[in-house]
Order: sequence, then structure tokens, then C-alpha cells
Amino acid sequence: MADTPTRNVADLVTAASENVPAHLGLVDVPESRSLSWQRLDTAVSRYANTLVGVGLAPGDRVALVMSNDLQACVVLFAVLRAGAVAVPLGTDAVPREVERVLDHSGVCFAFGVPRVTDRTGGVVTALPDPVLDDSPEPVPPFPAVGGGEDIALLCHTSGTAGTPRGVMLSHRALLANAAQCAALRPAPVTPTDRVLLAVPLAHAYGLSGLWQVALTGATGVLTGRFTVDTALDACREHRVTTLVGVPAIYQVLATAGRDRLGDALATARMLTSGAAPLDPRTLALFQQQTGLPIYEGYGLTETGPVLTSTLVGGAAKPGSVGRAIPGVELRLVDADGAQVANPADEDDPDFGDDSDTGLVAARGQNLFSGYWPDGADGPDADGWFRTGDVGYFDPDGDLRLVDRAGDLIIVNGFNVYPHEVEQVVAELPEVAEVAAVGVPDERAGERVKLVVVARAGVELTRERLLEHCRVNLARFKVPTVVEFAAELPHSATGKIRRAGLRGSVEA
Repeated sequence: MADTPTRNVADLVTAASENVPAHLGLVDVPESRSLSWQRLDTAVSRYANTLVGVGLAPGDRVALVMSNDLQACVVLFAVLRAGAVAVPLGTDAVPREVERVLDHSGVCFAFGVPRVTDRTGGVVTALPDPVLDDSPEPVPPFPAVGGGEDIALLCHTSGTAGTPRGVMLSHRALLANAAQCAALRPAPVTPTDRVLLAVPLAHAYGLSGLWQVALTGATGVLTGRFTVDTALDACREHRVTTLVGVPAIYQVLATAGRDRLGDALATARMLTSGAAPLDPRTLALFQQQTGLPIYEGYGLTETGPVLTSTLVGGAAKPGSVGRAIPGVELRLVDADGAQVANPADEDDPDFGDDSDTGLVAARGQNLFSGYWPDGADGPDADGWFRTGDVGYFDPDGDLRLVDRAGDLIIVNGFNVYPHEVEQVVAELPEVAEVAAVGVPDERAGERVKLVVVARAGVELTRERLLEHCRVNLARFKVPTVVEFAAELPHSATGKIRRAGLRGSVEA
């Protein structure tokens, strides 16, 4: 593709339309619908004009339920083209979580969010569906508004010190990360690729796949809600060449068996995984069944999101998340921010021994602009951001993660903060005290475990606890392990000692 200056993420669609207008842009598998890049660009401009017509102004926050379909993608690019800020929501977010995000973000408009017009004051306007088919009405040109350091996405993610926070990702950060990924060799996505976009687009990692497809003018294959049958059928029917996945997707696909998997992935050339650690057994099993390696990466919502990849070293390496991608710097620091290890300081790429363990810190144009609304806790004056993860560099200079600095639980790449779960459970009058911790899970990376102390003289069942959680928490936050205890362990200052709760607790 020809080089086209981009300041706004939606410029990626414009550039693809100008360079490969007739090339298939996005395919919506469940709806059996697709758009070329030119038709996609037209649909985005048409909807951007609609947004302005209903009163949208640059900087307004727009909540979007980001299902993996063509409609949501058109709305997303149109919101960005109009200079507004997209606030992605998962398809499984429960009403109380949606309300919290809407209130915290100061959302003015919403797409796909039920009952928004019932909110007090009527301050949220529900947006209409976009027109995806050819329309006889002419579409006025709509040059992108804003870009660069303007905020493009406000992604809510759990931090290590409280309830979910709004991560401010600028157009600069998202475009930088897409270009950094494209600079890898071999490239994860090329212009001739057909890319399976199965990771939820409400997640920064899922969106990074969409940006890479648009940047290269490739074809994105949208699966809707992921199932094994849908994914494998889509891979076979659309001759998918690249999969952007998470460990849980590969673990489930591997259960399909060698013959079916081999048939579906006959055209595949590149498999990537991120958002959570990939079990070495899954890596080995998938390669055994398909002959294809899975290249693993690492990053956070705050980092745009990709920081590392095993593609840098050229080999899928069990237990490693690889090295910094082009344009990203990594180092390990102690609690005071002092450097303890940096592979860039080594003249010899063969370290000889593992580095010291430290907190992972990153620097690059892909980093976020701080947390909403005032940019708090973003990169420091020198551009470094501490991720909260603990790791070390192995003798090859590859990063290996060993622990998390806080109590954050990551389920299938999605962050769950224990305090949020505990608040919901504590609403039950039968609960005297509760603690939520993460425990290892082969498929999801981690799962949520509850340890509950019931009030004296009352009956409290596992079923009552889980039913309350299912109503008030997104599915990935709902505990899968429940234990009852006579009491919880506390420190001298009264804080719950979570480490001991990850094992068995005797009631």
C-alpha cells in the first residue's frame, strides 16, 4: 500500500479505500454480509454525518457495545472520524457495570446499550443503526476530525488500587502500536491476509487486530460470539491465513481434533496469542496437530496494547512472551523505579544467565495518556510506565513473567479486581466477610475464587452466592470456586492476607 499520512485511526479506512478500494475489507460471518474497503469507507462517512446530525461534538464520549460484527465496526470508525471518544463495552456487561461506566465517563451517546434513555435526566442519547447496504443518497465527504494526541478510546480496566479505571488511549498511541506490530518480521498481518477476528472487540487486544487489518488493507473475518464450530467453519470457508487469538481460543480449538483442525487451517500461515499467558502444553499440542507455531505476545490496555512478541526472536518459545517489538523499550525496575535489568545494555545478546527479577517498565509512542479524566498515573517525565507485572530476562533476552505485583485477577485476558467482586458478594445479608482471589486455570489463565465467612446462625449456599454474582457481574468475573471458612486470615493492620487463600481453606 502507498504511504498515506494518518493522524486519526479512522484515516486507516480512508487509506485502504484509496489504495485497495475493491479489496474485501470486513466480512460479517453470522450475518453473511461483507463490505469492500471503499464501501466500508462510505458507510463510515455516512454514519459520521448521522452522528453530527444528532448533535455529536468532538470530544463527546460514545458508549459502544462492541460485538464482533460489521455494524459495530462501522459505528466505531465513524465515532473516531467525527472526533469523538469511543467507550467500548463488552456484550456480557451487566446493567450495573454499564451504568458505572456511563456515569464515570460522562457518556453523551450510546450504541447498542439497552435502556439508556431511561437514565435519570435523559443525558444519554441512543444512536440509530448504521446503513450498511448501498444507498441511492449521496454521501457527503467527511474528513476526519482531530487525531494525534486527542483521545480515541476510553477503555475501562481494573487497576491494582481500586475499581476499574478509564484508560485514555490517543490516536497517536493506537496508530503507533499498529505500525510497531506491522514492523515485525514476519509481519503478523500483510495486505493479502484474511484475518480471523475472534477476540472480543471490547478488549484492546481484539481492537489491535482490527487496526492491523485496516492499516494493511487486509481482510478481517468477524465471527460474532466465538464458538469452535463458527471459528473453524469461518477459517475453512474464508480461507483464513492469520488468527489473532487468546489462550482460551487455542485451547478450545485444539479439542476439535487433528483432522478437522488441519482442514480448517489448511491456508493458515500465522497464529498469534496474547492477553494472557499461553500454557506450554497448548502450544505443543497445537503445533503437533497443525504443524503451526503460536507466537505469543504481552501487553496491557495501557500500552496500546502490544509490548512484546516471540516473533522478534523468530521462534515460538514456551514460557516466554518474547522481546520488545520495534519502537518499544523494556526494562526491569525495583519498587523505587531504579533499573535492575535492561537487555539493551548488553553488548552480547547471549546473557549467559537469567537477569534479576523486577517490575516490568515500558516506554514508547504506544503508551496511554493516563487515566480518565485528568491523566493521572500515566508515563513518568521520562516516558516510562510501570506495568505492575513482575518478570526477568532469560539468557536470550526474552521476557518471562513470573507474578503480578498486585492482587489483580486476569481471566482470559480480562482484568478482574477482587474488591469489585467482594463488594457485590457483601451485599448479601448472610455474608459476614468475603475475599476474592485468583487461582490458576488451564483454559482461562486464572479464575475467580471466593472464600466466604457466613454470619452466625444463617444458611448461605454456594448456589445463592453464584446466582447473585451472575446477576450483578459480567460472566468472566463470576467466581467458579467457592469455599466457606470460619474466619479469614488478617495482617496486623487488619488487611486480608490473600496469599494463603489461593489454596484450600478449612471451614
